[in-house]
Amino acid sequence: MPEDFYRRNLPHYQPENATYHVVFRLAGSLPQDAIERLQGELEESERHASGMKNDKKRFEMFHQIRQEYFEKFDCLSDGSTTGPHWLREPEITELIVEALHFRDKKLYDLIAFTVMPNHVHTIFSIGEAKAIDKLHHVGRRASSPYVVTRILENLKWYTALKSNKILNREGQFWQHESYDHVIREAEELERTIWYVLNNSVKAALAKTWDEWKWSYVKQGLI
Repeated sequence: MPEDFYRRNLPHYQPENATYHVVFRLAGSLPQDAIERLQGELEESERHASGMKNDKKRFEMFHQIRQEYFEKFDCLSDGSTTGPHWLREPEITELIVEALHFRDKKLYDLIAFTVMPNHVHTIFSIGEAKAIDKLHHVGRRASSPYVVTRILENLKWYTALKSNKILNREGQFWQHESYDHVIREAEELERTIWYVLNNSVKAALAKTWDEWKWSYVKQGLI
């Protein structure tokens, strides 16, 4: 695996100058047994792929495995009735939308997002990692050497702090780890944009994507 690949519970591949689909969710928004089951399936698939001798085919297989894992993970998030749904609160959702837009052109090029009741989908492009040194201008400096993880640490720290004040609570707001997936081709980007925008439709929160107030796509892309 390349040096910009790492994993905690989820696999992460974070090259510079790339476009990402990122999902982060509220703490406790998925049952732990469901998470453990999906992680077990992921690890089994990765063990099988790691035995492939052809480097290119092995890398392609890892890419496919992570995409399939995410789709299962996302279906669980959409249908989850457990845990908090704080993102239904307009004041909190507006805070998150504002934070996503504020970092546009500072830390990333924002392409699209949808804020759901218990998780957030976003698509953005990043340049070179040195650009992320600007993090100290928009809040706490993040600790991870991995560029997308640093962006998400910063964004989640700020929105958690503000959201907990609104809710008059303390404690973990976001799940610590986020999902990130590299988008490699124009066709995949188009599919992913529509996937993100139609999340509210799939969850029966709106009839069409543009009826959902908490969605955004960069002008001229669709």
